[in-house]
Amino acid sequence: MTTSPAARPRLAFTMLAFVQSSLIFTIALIMVPLPKIAAEFNLASTDVLLLQVAYGLPFSGLLLFGGRLADRYGGRRMFVLGLILFGAASVIAMAAPSYEVLAAMRFFEGVGGAMIAPAAMSVLHRLFPDPKDFGQAMATWGGVSVLGAILGFVVSGVVTTWVSWRWMFAVPILVALIALVTTSMLLPRDRDENPAERPRLDPLGAVLATAGIVLGSYGLIMTGDHPWASTPVLVPLTASAILLAVFFAVEGKVRDPLLPPSFLADPCRVTGLLGMMLAAVGSIAIEYILSLYLQQVRGWSPLMTTLAFLPFAGVLIVTNHLSPALVGRFGAAQTTIGGLIIAAFGLGLLTGLTGDSTYLVGLMPGTILVAVGMSLMFSGSAVLSMTNVPLRQAGLAGGVMNTAMELGPTVGLAVLMSVAATQADVVRGYGWAFGAACLFYVVLALVAARSSRQGACAAVAHG
Repeated sequence: MTTSPAARPRLAFTMLAFVQSSLIFTIALIMVPLPKIAAEFNLASTDVLLLQVAYGLPFSGLLLFGGRLADRYGGRRMFVLGLILFGAASVIAMAAPSYEVLAAMRFFEGVGGAMIAPAAMSVLHRLFPDPKDFGQAMATWGGVSVLGAILGFVVSGVVTTWVSWRWMFAVPILVALIALVTTSMLLPRDRDENPAERPRLDPLGAVLATAGIVLGSYGLIMTGDHPWASTPVLVPLTASAILLAVFFAVEGKVRDPLLPPSFLADPCRVTGLLGMMLAAVGSIAIEYILSLYLQQVRGWSPLMTTLAFLPFAGVLIVTNHLSPALVGRFGAAQTTIGGLIIAAFGLGLLTGLTGDSTYLVGLMPGTILVAVGMSLMFSGSAVLSMTNVPLRQAGLAGGVMNTAMELGPTVGLAVLMSVAATQADVVRGYGWAFGAACLFYVVLALVAARSSRQGACAAVAHG
């Protein structure tokens, strides 16, 4: 197989995008068939929870360290190593004879994903060295992850209706194999740099950041079954706060910090990271809350519930195709603001949810607007998140951006469901949760508009 120099970056981008999408697809892979898995292995509720988070916790917790590995040892090298671990773990998970093996392999899938995601961003930076080309690539890249999430949800619901949940692992296995075969043909080799010029690993910072993020995420997940003031929630959240405080204190003193304090000093970048986080919050709000509503309130089957999300997925795909052109014409900041406003309007429509709301009138208009807004947010925010990032910090930037995106669903779901729990009526609580999400979007839109007027994002005004 040979490719022209002009075509190679486009093919490489497509391959990297499929890999990134499969990483998020793998998070949602077992969400729908969890009851079947629990029945097959005779799992207790605690076992189900651990299986549910076995992939996401190491993935989100290790992304910063994965970014440092990519910056030190090379994006392509870490990309390949991550793919091998991710693919091998998926093969074993597909044939897992027990719950323990399945949970362990989900954990190693997450570790592999934490190596792959920032490494892919480092490679992407080398594929498109021109800032304008890189900005356009990032505008497309931004919507890739949310497509993986919604497709994982939809496909798992359809597939597991007729065949075993184990076949869902065929997707990450196939993607990993294709990526490994094509890497040598499509991706540029890592540069041979003087070892003294490479960033050091900062093991203390890596341990503190990983432990802080994992404990914090676990504490937030536990809010689903326990009050915020309970021991299962309060202890990990307190430990997380202490560890992350120590982490930021340490980072200000070491020679090569895992996360340099100056990296988060750029208001444009911070706006992008918050935009990525809130876009992910919107995704989980739609998928999780409406799934509960359709199945528990309206009595829909899992298959019918899954099919109800097809318009949402279709709008995401179409808007993601159009978003790069909008970023190029109106700028990353304005595209993000527009997405926030459109999605906020859609969430506002969903606040009127009742037990008698029809799908076509009560649900679809709001979900379609949220899909359009989310896609615009992901595209614009991805460009803003990577603004002014030098090549030597591309892995770091990729790790930070993916961390923001992965923490969004965990933080958002804990907060939104806590808001919903303030209402005695379940459906009214869902409406309040959508209202809270709407408020978050409006606030960030105002903040982003102010930063844009002050010229903070002028350098990435047009991709």
